[in-house]
This record gives sequence, C-alpha cells and structure tokens, in this order.
Amino acid sequence: MYKDIKAKSVALNGSTIEIEWSDGEASKYNARDMRLNCGCAECVEEWSKRQILDPASVPIDIRAEDYILVGNYAIQFLWSDAHYTGIYPFDVIRKLFPSTGNNVSKCET
Repeated sequence: MYKDIKAKSVALNGSTIEIEWSDGEASKYNARDMRLNCGCAECVEEWSKRQILDPASVPIDIRAEDYILVGNYAIQFLWSDAHYTGIYPFDVIRKLFPSTGNNVSKCET
C-alpha cells in the first residue's frame, strides 16, 4: 500500500515532525511518539521484537534536531537525547501513523 511512497519534504518544528509525501498527502507527527517507536537494536530486542526502550527515559520535550534520508526508503533522525541509530522506513511510518486524506494528522500511540 505504501511501498512506493517517499518523503517529498520534512520539517522539524520542535516537538513536531511534518512530512509531505510523494503521493501528495501530509502528516504531522509528535516527536516523542516517533522516538518511542524506534526499531533499532538499542530500543527493541532483536529476536523477540519486544521494546526494551523505557518510555520514562525519553524526555517529554524531546525533539528531532536533524535528519538524513536513507536511500529512497527511510529517514534517520538525530534526537535531542543524542539517540541516532534508528532508521524509520517510510512505509513503516505510514503504516504506524497513517494520514487521512490530505489532512494533516497527529500520530498517537
């Protein structure tokens, strides 16, 4: 469904991450919700896929300070808590936090 979707533009606005997608939709994400959904080996147990990141360790006011696009399939954020190893595939972001029509939507966990 979202396999060929790519980020057209990304805006980091404090506690909010805004992504305009190649299909014309736009999404607004809460930075903390995005950070809590990091799938890297520091945050998720490799074999069981159980979250090992303690949500209490992620500051309420965390923000994405910078990002890089990873190929044509993902985005990697540099978080204000110095975490940077998570790679967020575009299709995973859209599945976890789908936008609705052309409206900007807020992700919720």
